[in-house]
Amino acid sequence: MLRHTLVRHAGLAVVAAIALYVLTNAVDPYRDLQLAQAAYFACAAVGLTVLTGLSGQISLGQGAFMAIGAYTTALLINGRHWPLAAALLASAIVAGAAGLFVGVAAARLRGPYLAGATLTLAVGLPELASYGPLTKHLGAQNGLSVTPSPPPLSLGEAFPLERWQAWISCAAAVITMFLLANLTRSRFGRTFRAVRDDEIAASLAGIHVARTQVLAFVVAAACGGLGGGLLAFVSTLAAPGAFTISLSLQLVSAIILGGLGSLAGAIWGSLILVLVPTWASDLAQSAHLSHNVESNLPLAIYGLVLVVVMLVFPAGVQGGLRTLSGPILAHARRTE
Repeated sequence: MLRHTLVRHAGLAVVAAIALYVLTNAVDPYRDLQLAQAAYFACAAVGLTVLTGLSGQISLGQGAFMAIGAYTTALLINGRHWPLAAALLASAIVAGAAGLFVGVAAARLRGPYLAGATLTLAVGLPELASYGPLTKHLGAQNGLSVTPSPPPLSLGEAFPLERWQAWISCAAAVITMFLLANLTRSRFGRTFRAVRDDEIAASLAGIHVARTQVLAFVVAAACGGLGGGLLAFVSTLAAPGAFTISLSLQLVSAIILGGLGSLAGAIWGSLILVLVPTWASDLAQSAHLSHNVESNLPLAIYGLVLVVVMLVFPAGVQGGLRTLSGPILAHARRTE
């Protein structure tokens, strides 16, 4: 059974990688950049899906772990000249270690208390860049510039940097999805769901509830750190302004939009997170709206999309697709 699951997930990962390769070669550099953005948001969102959707812990601090990953990547690439892959792996490990610390403290909290604690983390941690002794290392409000890893010369001198960034980000997202898909189908995934559904029953069944919750925090934080490292690589900057509380709230809304508890839903939510503001800005510019309206229209449309999806598909986009595809698959079986 386990081998069958691994083979199936590996096959899906290969298909996804091929599809993304074809797509990145078929679109222009701007769309490649959007794919890269969606990929690093997806890395953070799928981790949050494990924590909130599967483990049942409400966290508003995923943006803080992305900040840890971004600064770790920037420091290792700029100061230590680490290879990009090693820097990204280190970003996930460092953020995971921070998640272990936060998870141990958060294991005693529930509901709004946990949400409030992680909200404080999201607000306060990025501001450490402006704290006296750390300012010269973290660049204060200006942040740290990150020199992007150039495409290999074997790809040609004219190879777009945005496509290379999309390849790296999408590869990281596919690997993350593969690992988490297997994790959620394993014994750990079952314990996550058991703790989410009923902590007392899970404890009576022999599950160490606190340890399970801490593990979920570590997984979510590591994914957030990887997403933050990719953000620094794609945007070439790690600065406090990129990790405001709105980022954490957007990630929460993304997993709700896509389908809470669904890894595939986190992908849909990340795409919405990237594409909706762009469409809204294009609409505002084509309609020649004022600057104030243009700057606020993306947020308004994003909120409207959130309301519409929740009304039409209460289980999110992935749940809606599953509902719509049910009759089609049933009809296909009857006609066989």
